[in-house]
Amino acid sequence: MEFSTIWAPRILSVLRIVDGLIMLQYGTAKLFGWPAIEIFENLKWLSLFGIAGMFELVGGTLLILGLFTRPVAFILSGEMAAAYFIGHFHTASFRLSVKATSRSAFALRFCILLSPAVGRGASMR
Repeated sequence: MEFSTIWAPRILSVLRIVDGLIMLQYGTAKLFGWPAIEIFENLKWLSLFGIAGMFELVGGTLLILGLFTRPVAFILSGEMAAAYFIGHFHTASFRLSVKATSRSAFALRFCILLSPAVGRGASMR
């Protein structure tokens, strides 16, 4: 068998799990205050950030587990696109942010956008 045939699904699984963990981290930071992020202190659950946190908490968990990966990734990619246009687009140079945190957020959005097209990777056994 070819190298990419064997390893591509496994690498996609690692990418999916890491993306899910990052999404879960943002969801818990927004909703439960852990890890503590100053901007998310005293956040109301029914605010824009709170609803985004709900998407990230549930969606991140589903991505980690590999359940409903394509529809969840599609929904999260829309949420990430909205977050980019609401939070970063107006301050971006050439419409790509120059801050390190913005670049990593942009990379995360791209990975989430890629997931509906490629699936969940290796099957969970």
